[in-house]
Amino acid sequence: MKNYFGIIRYFVSVFLCFLVFSLSFYNNFYNREFAVKTSAKPQENTESEEISQVKIEENKEEEKSEKEESKTVSNSKVYKGKIISRYVSPYAAPLSYKKVYMKNLSGKSVDIKPLLEAKLPFDIKENDDPQVLIVHTHTTETYMREESEVYTAADTPRTRNTAQNMVNIGKIVKDKLNSAGIKCVQATTEHDYPEYTGSYSRAAKTIKAYLSKYPSIKVVIDLHRDAVTSGKSDKVKLVTEINGKKAAQVMLVMGTGNEHYKENLKLAFKLQERLETDYKTLARPIYLTSKKYNQNLTKGSLLIEIGTDANTIKEAETSAEMVGNALAKILK
Repeated sequence: MKNYFGIIRYFVSVFLCFLVFSLSFYNNFYNREFAVKTSAKPQENTESEEISQVKIEENKEEEKSEKEESKTVSNSKVYKGKIISRYVSPYAAPLSYKKVYMKNLSGKSVDIKPLLEAKLPFDIKENDDPQVLIVHTHTTETYMREESEVYTAADTPRTRNTAQNMVNIGKIVKDKLNSAGIKCVQATTEHDYPEYTGSYSRAAKTIKAYLSKYPSIKVVIDLHRDAVTSGKSDKVKLVTEINGKKAAQVMLVMGTGNEHYKENLKLAFKLQERLETDYKTLARPIYLTSKKYNQNLTKGSLLIEIGTDANTIKEAETSAEMVGNALAKILK
C-alpha cells in the first residue's frame, strides 16, 4: 500500500513540474511577441509622420515659389506714373534767325547769322574712307516698347538689347548716310554700362581710337535720347506728327566749353535749318550750354537727342530716318 501511494505522489510531482514549466514557457513567448509588435508599431508611425512632414515641406516650397513668381510678375506691372504727350514749339525760343532757333545758357554771346551762312570747316568726300562716326555716350538708353498712357516697373529706361537702345537708332542714321554715298561707321561700345558715371570719358577714348584708325573722319555724331518729367512720377513724351506719322521731337545739344564750338555750331545751325525746312516742327530749339560733350575732338561734332524715354521706339526710329536724310543733304 505504501508503494502505491509513493507511486501516485511521484506522478503528481512530475505533472506539477510539467505544468509549471509549460506556464513559464508560454508567458515568455507571449511577452516577446507582444514586445516585438508594440515596438514595431511606433516605427511604422514614425515613417508615416516623416513622409507627411516631407510632403508638407514640399508643398510649402511650391507655395513659396509660386508666390515669388506671382510677386515678380505683379511687381513688373506695378503702376509707376502717367505718360503725357507734349509738343515743344521752337518758335518761342529767345534767339532765332531764319529757321534756326536757340536757347543760349552758355554765358557766351553767339550770333546765329554769320555762323549759319559760313562754309563748313571741312569737305566731305564720297569715297570708301569713313567721313562720319556715330557714337553713343549713353548706349543703353531706350524707349517705350509700345504706345501707352501709363508706364510700369517693366518699362525700364535702359536696356542692353541693341534692337531697342541707341544702337538701333544710330544704325538707322548710319544706313541713311551710307545710302547717300557718305561713308559712315558706328561705334556700338557700351559706355554707360555697367557704370554710368564716367560715360563721357570712356566715350572720348572710343572717339579718339576711331579718329586714329580713320583720319578721314570729319563729323562725329553722339546720339542720345532725352528724359523729361512732370511732377513726381509722370513722364513726358515729346512728339509731333509729320506726313501722317508720329515722330519723337529732336534737340541738338551743343557746348561752348571747347575751342571748336563755333565750327561745331556752323554744322548744328545748318542741320537745324534743314530739319525745319524738310520736317517742320520736328526740331526743338538748339540747347547751348557751357559744357564740352567731347565736342573738342573735331570741328564737326554734334550731340543729338532723339525723343525721351516716354516716346515709343517706333517714334524714335521715324525721327532717326528724318535726321539721317537731313544730314545727308547738308553734308553732300
